[in-house]
Amino acid sequence: MTDGLSPLALALRVAVVEVERHASEAGWDAPARLFALARTEELVAAEPELAAELGISGGTAERLSPAEHLAQVELFTPVEQELHDSPGTLEELLGRITWPDSVAGALAVVERVVLPPEAEGQVPDDPMAAADFAAHHEAREDVRISVGVLRTGETHCVLRMRSHDDDDSLVHGAEVVPGLVEALRETLGQ
Repeated sequence: MTDGLSPLALALRVAVVEVERHASEAGWDAPARLFALARTEELVAAEPELAAELGISGGTAERLSPAEHLAQVELFTPVEQELHDSPGTLEELLGRITWPDSVAGALAVVERVVLPPEAEGQVPDDPMAAADFAAHHEAREDVRISVGVLRTGETHCVLRMRSHDDDDSLVHGAEVVPGLVEALRETLGQ
């Protein structure tokens, strides 16, 4: 299950899957979400009260799966950012932010409508008409995209399709959504 991942890559994968499952519990048709990834060890040391509130302690490893135990040398805690007053798309927001050096990585969750390749030539040029076309196309697929990026270069993406909405059908990969990976990298100054 670890597929030869480095400890950092495995720890990132654990964080992305954890956030995706959390987003899944909230259901579909949700707004975009953005998280800073903090090194759990540093968070516990710097903010013991916050760590206790989040249920993170020296005994965090006790609740981990066997695969997660392999990554316990390095764990990341996702810290959700408030996006309520952010106008525009997640991608536009990412173009305007940078994280302080204390942030180890960034993670975003966003839902998109995907059309089959044969429908691409039918999409109107006008953005509003294109969105309406996609929303009502009979072959559309709703997809939840969760992407994490570390300052050290590791990336992990998880996709969940509404038509296959179960944990066993998640699609994993390092660069499954290259545009969002790149947008997150830029927020980290890479």
